[in-house]
Amino acid sequence: MSEIRRCPDHGHFEGETCPVCGEPGDRLLGKNRRKRLSTFASGALRHFPEDAGLALDERGWTAYDDLVEAVLRKYDWAEPGDVAGVIATDPKGRFERSGERVRAAYGHSIDVDLEPVQTPVPDELYHGTAPENVPAIREQGLKPMDRQQVHLSATVDEAREVGRRHANEPAVFVVDTEGMKDGGHRIVRRGKGIYTTDRVPPEYLAVLD
Repeated sequence: MSEIRRCPDHGHFEGETCPVCGEPGDRLLGKNRRKRLSTFASGALRHFPEDAGLALDERGWTAYDDLVEAVLRKYDWAEPGDVAGVIATDPKGRFERSGERVRAAYGHSIDVDLEPVQTPVPDELYHGTAPENVPAIREQGLKPMDRQQVHLSATVDEAREVGRRHANEPAVFVVDTEGMKDGGHRIVRRGKGIYTTDRVPPEYLAVLD
C-alpha cells in the first residue's frame, strides 16, 4: 500500500500526484497508518463488529458515522477524512459505501446475506494456496473454511499474491468457472478482481503448471 493523498478537485488518490490533474494534493495517511486503519476497518466489518461497537444489518451494512467513531476510538491520530480516504482508494474494493451506510464487500466470517450482483464472470479464475494443501484440494475441492465463501482471483498474479500469505512459493489452481456455471454453481464478483462462490468441487480444478 502507498500513501493516500487528497486532491481538492478530484478527491482521494494513491501515490504522489492526482491521476486526473497531476497536482500533489494534500497528504492524508502514510502507508503504515493506512494499512493499520484499513485492517481494523475491514476486521470490524467482516469479523468483530460488536467488539468495535458496530451493529450490522442482515446485508452487512452499518452506519458510516459509526464506523468513523470506532476508528477514532481505536487510533488517537486518526481523522474522519482518513476513513473516507481508505474506503475510496482500497485497491481490492474491500469496502462499499452507499450514502450514509458502509459495509465490507466480501470476506465475512460472520453471518450476512450479500445480495447477488449481476456481473460477467470470466471462463477461468484462480486460487492461490500453500503447496501442502494441494492433495486435499484435489480430493475435496475448495471449501470456505473460516469464511462464508470461497474467494477466487481474476488473474494468476493476484492468486499468487494471495497464496504468498501461506507460502513463499504458492501453488495456483485454475478454476473452470464456465463448467461451474453449467453445473448450477453461482459465482459472484465482489470488490475489484475478487469473485466468491459457496464451494468449488474438485472436478472444476486443475493445478497451474
